[in-house]
Amino acid sequence: MKLADLKKPLPSIHWRSQSMNREGTAAMALAYMDARDVMDRLDAVCGPENWQDSYVESAKGRVICTISILIGDQWVSKSDGAGDTAVEGEKGGISDAFKRAAVKWGIGRYLYDMGAPWADCESYEKNGKRYFKKWTPSGLKKLAAIHPAAPQEETPEQDATAPDK
Repeated sequence: MKLADLKKPLPSIHWRSQSMNREGTAAMALAYMDARDVMDRLDAVCGPENWQDSYVESAKGRVICTISILIGDQWVSKSDGAGDTAVEGEKGGISDAFKRAAVKWGIGRYLYDMGAPWADCESYEKNGKRYFKKWTPSGLKKLAAIHPAAPQEETPEQDATAPDK
């Protein structure tokens, strides 16, 4: 097992919209990894039998995830936490805590250095507000150029509103 392999770029990354321009034709893109990407990386590098995760809830209701890896004959652990998310509540908080703990092992840490490019998108209007729908082919092409080794995927529809400017 080479722990340095945990830090290698992931085979795929995902993009979510942070904010959109007024017209809803471009959005700021933030790179992220999916929890299943983290599980796949841990399985590939450590073997499915040589890592484990556990969860506790803090006094303030935050979920703390601990990822432990068997190194030699000793379990080494790293932890991080998150609160409920706006999209999937408790499930999202558990997933976020898991991904944050994985970053402490180096998995996906490089995503924080990728910046937040603007990419073309489609949007829709509801009750006078504009919401992100999906990345356009040209937007996906721009995002793919940032991380060319990874196939880019569209994110599911999200409710990212346009700025109030």
